[in-house]
Parts: sequence; structure tokens; C-alpha cells
Amino acid sequence: MELRALRRDRACRTKPQLFLHERAFDDCLDRIALVQRRFGSALLIGCPDPSWPRRLAEQVDSIEIFDPGPLFARAAGGRIAIEDQLELKTGAFDLVMAVGTLDTVNDLPRALHLIRASLKSDSLFIGVLPGGDSLPQLRRAIHAADQTSGLASPRVHPRIEAAALAPLLSACGFVRPVVDVDRARVSYLSLDQLVADLRGMAATNILHARSRQPMPRHARSAVAEAFRAAGEGGRTVETFELLHFAAWTPAS
Repeated sequence: MELRALRRDRACRTKPQLFLHERAFDDCLDRIALVQRRFGSALLIGCPDPSWPRRLAEQVDSIEIFDPGPLFARAAGGRIAIEDQLELKTGAFDLVMAVGTLDTVNDLPRALHLIRASLKSDSLFIGVLPGGDSLPQLRRAIHAADQTSGLASPRVHPRIEAAALAPLLSACGFVRPVVDVDRARVSYLSLDQLVADLRGMAATNILHARSRQPMPRHARSAVAEAFRAAGEGGRTVETFELLHFAAWTPAS
């Protein structure tokens, strides 16, 4: 988890790429508004934009902010937290929103159980996380390069599939789970542009089993060429799969 925090700090120091985060956050705000209920106490997990708490406060009385990255947490006036190690008072919140971090937590079921315990009865858990079908062009390009070089190293964090998320929420004590899939398609001139965006999203490799050696030049060239060849007219369209979810705690 230390590398995860470092990736988020790097994104914060340089230039965070928030277009997907904003898309996700705006959707959550719209869905909360549809509930037509004023929430008393909320927990926001993941806050790469310090304006988010102010915008959420239009529908919530009080907000606590957690982020796995120290710099993002500090900029938003929140605390550093790792989702599967949360120490929260039981029944402290009637709303928890988690945007863009749960896909890289070590123990997702444990994180969901801890979030469930922090919620009062008849309370809302809502959020967005990247799904397992994200970055198909990049994954194919890396596979092609691995075949060319004869070398392979874990490079993509395992992500949950859309069909598995609602059952997992139910298994962790939530009711009425709803999961929607949003596929954001982004056009890139080159692999380097995509990698720059992933760095700005703090979405590059954080796996413990990753290779510590830089990708050889010939392998990187093979990835870049495979990525370019997947496109048309000099641009390649990459897909980011976003899983929007909402679920409730049982009413007492």
C-alpha cells in the first residue's frame, strides 16, 4: 500500500488527470440528489480534488474525508486511510461515497465489511471503481510485446468484474445493490499519451510482484507499435470501464 500512496502523491505533485474522476463524482452527486433526502453525516473515500467536499456539502451536513494518498488527503483537509484497515465508529455515517480507490485495495471484501459497519441502518453506500474490462488496447499491446520478448511480468492490478460486484455487496451485508457500467472511450495519438494520463490518475502498476527493472527498449517499442496498430487514422481509442454502484444498509 506504500506504493499506492506514492503513486497518488506523484499525481498530486505533478498534474492530476481528473476527467474520469470528475465524471464519476458528478454521477454520484446526481444519484444522491435523486434520493431526495438530506444526509446528516458522510464519509468521502478518495478525494483527488479539494473542491469535492464543498460540492458534496450541498447535500450533506457534515463530511469526513479519507484518501490513501497523503498529499490528496492534506489538500482536502482529510486524513490518510487504507480502506481495508479503517478504524471507524460503528454506525457513524448515513452516507459513504467511495470514488476511484477500491479497485486497488488489497482486501476488497474486508474493506466493504468495514464500510458496512460504519453505516447506520437504512444508509447509502455509493461510488465508482474501475472494472475488469478497462484498458483492453493496452492489455493486448502488452501481451503482444511479452510474446515478442519472451518475458512477462504482472503489470495490471486484478479488478472486479461488473457481474461480480452486486453479489459481493450483498455478501458484505448490503441490500438492494445496483451496478451500472459506464464505458468512457478516449482517443490517443500515442502510447505515451495514455501512460501520462495513467500516471496523472495514479493508475500505473502498484503490484508487489511487478518487475523492478524498466521495460527493455525493444519491448516498449513493441507495445507502442501494437497500441498504434490497434487504431485508425493515427489515433487509438482506449476504453475505461467505470462501475457505478449503489447499495443500502438494511432498515432496522
